[in-house]
Amino acid sequence: MTSRTPIDIVTGFLDALARGDSAAGMIDVADQIAYTNVSTPTIRGRAKVKRIFTQFDASPASFNYRMVNVSADEEAGVVLTERVDEIRLGRFILQFWVCGRFEIADAQITVWRDYFDYFDMTKALLKGLLGVVVPAVVRPLPDEHTTRVLRATGPLA
Repeated sequence: MTSRTPIDIVTGFLDALARGDSAAGMIDVADQIAYTNVSTPTIRGRAKVKRIFTQFDASPASFNYRMVNVSADEEAGVVLTERVDEIRLGRFILQFWVCGRFEIADAQITVWRDYFDYFDMTKALLKGLLGVVVPAVVRPLPDEHTTRVLRATGPLA
């Protein structure tokens, strides 16, 4: 059996969230994870992170993402993602750019920090609202995740 790389762990985690299976995703989350959407308070601990995503699984909203780029310093256990995240609620579709930084230790995610731009979020919100009236304005992301992988040979800057 081969061990999973840090990129495998992160993409497997995001894929589980996109399937609405946060229980499967939480297997790869450390007990003492620190989860931050930058400029919002940090959520600490697997139980609190699990509570958020379990509620999301049970809601009428859904999550999906498109990986634009992913790179890793496997020796340091750091994975950087550039993604388009999507949240759907009925006909409302919110798609926005996100960069994520994941730290992996002992095959578990110990730090998850997402960065996004509020101006981009505002544009996405307006586009999503317009898309409720004119559905062709926003195309839902496909369910299959294509990933462009960049493997670092040294420390990530």
